Amino acid sequence: MARRRTKKRTHVGANNGPSGKAVPANKAANSPKSMVIRIGAGEVGPSVSQLVKDVRHMMEPGTAARLKERRGNRLRDYLTMAGPLGVSHLMLFSRSETGNTNMRLAITPRGPTLHFQVEKYSLCKDVRKALKHPKGGGKEYLTAPLLVMNNFTSPPSQADSDNKVPKHLESLVTTIFQSLFSPISPQTTPLSSIKRVMLLNREPAKENDGTYTLNLRHYAITTKATGVSKPLRRLNAAEKLLHSQKSGKGKKGGLPNLGKLEDVADYMIGNDGEGYMTDATSGSEVDTDAEVEVVETRTRKILSKRQRDRPRMDGKNKGGRNGVEKRAVKLVELGPRMKLRMTKVEEGVCTGKVMWHEYIHKTKEEVKQLDKKWEKKRQEKEARKKIQRENVERKKAAKGLGAKDGQEDDEDEMDVDEWDSEGLEGDGEMELNEEMEERGEWEDEEEEIAAG
Repeated sequence: MARRRTKKRTHVGANNGPSGKAVPANKAANSPKSMVIRIGAGEVGPSVSQLVKDVRHMMEPGTAARLKERRGNRLRDYLTMAGPLGVSHLMLFSRSETGNTNMRLAITPRGPTLHFQVEKYSLCKDVRKALKHPKGGGKEYLTAPLLVMNNFTSPPSQADSDNKVPKHLESLVTTIFQSLFSPISPQTTPLSSIKRVMLLNREPAKENDGTYTLNLRHYAITTKATGVSKPLRRLNAAEKLLHSQKSGKGKKGGLPNLGKLEDVADYMIGNDGEGYMTDATSGSEVDTDAEVEVVETRTRKILSKRQRDRPRMDGKNKGGRNGVEKRAVKLVELGPRMKLRMTKVEEGVCTGKVMWHEYIHKTKEEVKQLDKKWEKKRQEKEARKKIQRENVERKKAAKGLGAKDGQEDDEDEMDVDEWDSEGLEGDGEMELNEEMEERGEWEDEEEEIAAG
């Protein structure tokens, strides 16, 4: 019988793979996972569908990149599968009847949920068309992006605004977005693993109107060595390209055209012949990218004390440090772009008490009345669960199975069944119960449930 093939290059965490180390189980289990879902798969349109694909690509690798929605799927279906799959966040995209695109960010299984209106968005293909030198997808998506958040807390100058987002909700929004990706440690995280950055910037509110607007950008991080002129970099790249063509790998072209020059020195000095060409004298735009010092991370041979002291004595007059290289950091936008305006914050996963609303503001008395309604609704729900549990135990005892055999299944069933049989949620369920009580139908239903 043939031996089963073991993937060595593409299998992440293989013991005989390139890394030689398996991914710890606890690290993989604790890392955040997300689902980007279209609500109403056939009604959102092709643009929103492509936006969902771009957002999934941006959230890789901790997301369901190949998720396929069906028209029959409901939010309850995704919530049921979020627990076994370890999904911690849900990003729900939908389109209203008026044509507005909405996004909801929810934490499973207990919430809360942030409601956003997508005022503007640009797809990845539109961003690539606008760039002169776009960057294609490669190994950047093997690791999660670096999350950079700016201005999430309102400045003290907006403290007099009446309808602004409260401080505790601002900290809540900050915590929810921070939990999208695993935290990093600057001391232990290798720089080579940081390939992308997701930037979230909050726009200042106009005229203290209390709006909460976020701008989302997605960039790839590229670096290049500094202190080397542009012609030298081109020759170095051409040499690598020439070797790749000899080995049968790589593309044609990319070599500098020296046909009109008499000597390679003309290419290095420049057409004016004023001297050695640098980035500042090359005639192109001066690079204004941030320069950082990168410490060499390669494994090196352990030297003795005499061998370590010898380079120090020889290089006293040199200003550079061993193993440190200056590199310029540049960001290339990948897309998508989104302008998100927060409209509502509520408890639970899309069903619960409204904690804040942009357009609807209630007095303290109205808030107290709503709290009483929600408390009454919770007590009624607990009473219905208790009646259902007692009926299940009584039927099992009548069949001779006993309540102990199915106790665990009953508890799991009641924990998962957070929705009523009518399939309604929130205020709709409350209104239905009130109408049934007025018509006297709820008492008849209670008798039927008690009778089994």
